[in-house]
Amino acid sequence: MTNTETKPANNDALRAPVPVELLDRDDPFTPPAPLTALAEKGPVNKATLPGGDPFWLVTGYEEARAVLADPRMSADRFQYHPRFKELPEALREKLRDDKSRAGSFINMDPPEHTRYRRMLTGQFTLRRMRQLTDRIQEIVTERLDALLASGNSADLVPAFAQPVPTLVMCELLGVGYEEREEFQRTTANLLRMDLPAAEAVANMEAQRAFMQSLITHKRAHPSDDMISGLIHDADAALSDDELINIANLLLIAGHETTSNMLGLGTFVLLQHPSQLATLRADPSLMSDAVEELLRFLSIVHTGIFRFAKEEVELAGELLPAGATVVISVVAANRDKQQWSDPDLLDVTRARGPHLAFGHGVHQCLGQQLARIEMTIAYNELLRRLPNLRLSVPAEEIPLRNDMLTYGVHALPVTWDTP
Repeated sequence: MTNTETKPANNDALRAPVPVELLDRDDPFTPPAPLTALAEKGPVNKATLPGGDPFWLVTGYEEARAVLADPRMSADRFQYHPRFKELPEALREKLRDDKSRAGSFINMDPPEHTRYRRMLTGQFTLRRMRQLTDRIQEIVTERLDALLASGNSADLVPAFAQPVPTLVMCELLGVGYEEREEFQRTTANLLRMDLPAAEAVANMEAQRAFMQSLITHKRAHPSDDMISGLIHDADAALSDDELINIANLLLIAGHETTSNMLGLGTFVLLQHPSQLATLRADPSLMSDAVEELLRFLSIVHTGIFRFAKEEVELAGELLPAGATVVISVVAANRDKQQWSDPDLLDVTRARGPHLAFGHGVHQCLGQQLARIEMTIAYNELLRRLPNLRLSVPAEEIPLRNDMLTYGVHALPVTWDTP
């Protein structure tokens, strides 16, 4: 169910990190058949990466949690990832240098990772979450006011799903109102995956320059935001390069995932009218419904990479030192050993653990913020746009099969005028 004319062009340097047959979906809400077939063979299977290197695909829920909690498994893709050597030299050098890697805690192991994690955890305070909740409500209301003022139809992706998390990240990082247009533009360019390597590098530089300017300002003029907190309240001083990379990691993790969940989550609810009606009738269900949408959609469809630092046995498979392990969040979140009727979307399903935010020491720092954003955004969207529906046939909605995060490229909708 993809409109190939509206999909971004593929780029060899930025191609899917796992075989495309494990990513491409004919039905937007059903895992690819080859992935399901592998999962049915067992929770761990050996396969081949696009570059020809072997990897072990983990599709079982318990096995996935075990890998993500195992200190023998490294997150350092710069040291272990076989695809790193395939990148164009300019991009490889850009990613290899100390300036680009400083503070990139998502690719670090303890104890280095622990130091950064502790600093950031201290910034996600209860007070800050309460303040952000109020601002999220205001941001969502402003975006919906604009939608209603413009008529009774829109593409929900650029009009709602993208700007809401972008503006929330502006609040979190302390981006001034006069800089937010530039912030949204540089962010959009940074997240594109359809560009030649040289242009991708240029976009990385533009985003670094923006963050450098922001950090310089916050050093001289701190305010009540996360960047100021990391500069002035952290236990140990952080360099500009560390702060830039931390800010960009927070931006990508906090924007890309939430944006795609808002678009794809709305799409799936529109395709399941009984579930939509249940949520309209009882908005208090939305918090648990968000957990079900996170499990059911599993937008981190390329998987989570880990690398064996030593020989490891997993579900009867012997993984050699240096082995590439890919946790399929899509398959693990549909594991029949963990959930009854896992292929059924049920917004009344009892809340339970899933892997949408990962597990272990690298579990998503901003997961509570993402939950707040989605709960408010979905509830307000359904409340304020009566009879919300697609304005094109469902098979014309372009899917993000070709992107690192699954979702929809566009979601044309219409609604009744109140």
